[in-house]
Amino acid sequence: MATIYYDKDVDPKALRGKTIAVIGYGSQGHAHAQNLRDSGYDVVVGLAAGSRSRAKAERDGFTVRETADAARDADLVALLVPDQHHREAHAAVAPHMTKGRTLLVAHAFSVHFGEVKPSAEIDVVMIAPKAPGHRMREVFKEGKGVPALLAVHQNPSGTAEHTALAYAQGVGATRAGVIKTTFAEEVETDWFGEQVILCGGISELMKASFQTLVDAGYQPEVAYFECVNEMKLIVDLIYEGGLSYMRYSVSDTAEYGDYTVGPRIIDSRVREEMKRVLRDIKDGTHAKKWIAEYRNGAPNLLARRAQEQQHLIEQVGRRLREMMPWLPKREVPQATPAKREPVAAGAAK
Repeated sequence: MATIYYDKDVDPKALRGKTIAVIGYGSQGHAHAQNLRDSGYDVVVGLAAGSRSRAKAERDGFTVRETADAARDADLVALLVPDQHHREAHAAVAPHMTKGRTLLVAHAFSVHFGEVKPSAEIDVVMIAPKAPGHRMREVFKEGKGVPALLAVHQNPSGTAEHTALAYAQGVGATRAGVIKTTFAEEVETDWFGEQVILCGGISELMKASFQTLVDAGYQPEVAYFECVNEMKLIVDLIYEGGLSYMRYSVSDTAEYGDYTVGPRIIDSRVREEMKRVLRDIKDGTHAKKWIAEYRNGAPNLLARRAQEQQHLIEQVGRRLREMMPWLPKREVPQATPAKREPVAAGAAK
């Protein structure tokens, strides 16, 4: 069984009187910084010169400094920029990461795969909230919290886990529960989930089923409702009550199809491919490809993004969403550029 920590497990003295530098003020950064401040901690935000996030952080009442300067007097530095910026951001803060200080990340990628190589004399920990930053902030203001993962990579002080738990309490995670893990387990399962189901798998399954119906002569609008729009209804049922509750809630016909047709789609070949994807993640193959792609200007990412935004499934979806005025307007600009913030200015997912 997993080890799960709650508020009662936190040593309140672990971060008392400490200064926390939050590097980045994007999706995760803004939520961490504001929750920590509301929990009574002294927080300074570190951003690169010219960061698009600087004005927002200042409007939110934070002292904003250059990345290196923010880390200079901090007891704990939370590196919350996007994965691909960690190496450069860490290079800026590293001279100030001396004995007795703690480096914290919200995703294990950069440390686990060697993009960041912290000094052996500092504690290195991870608190990875399992929700987007905006939701993390909303739930915190309601007096609740989102679950998180905790891991310790380096512990020369002997108290790294206490520090990490205090930080987790500061952002509200111990209200919900914090699961103990390792850096390897967090990044490998996170990437596997993103690629195999949450983004890659779901996207391709929806496109393939949509195209199968369209190619067979069915109206694209009807195919969209069946293969894309209703996905949210099903996932909501699973989210709220698990697979059994979803199957309880749908028709017997749908449940029967779940059991009999699902294994024909996700067959032995697909399962073997999943294993190969996991091997690529574990041995660093995927990490090397992604970093090389990004540092080369992300040409393949940008080309595929532009192509996918013009896919028929997207064109039909844009039209049909106009029929649903209750939906929030969340269209993205066509052919959007790569999310390239100045160093230390963005945030993890």
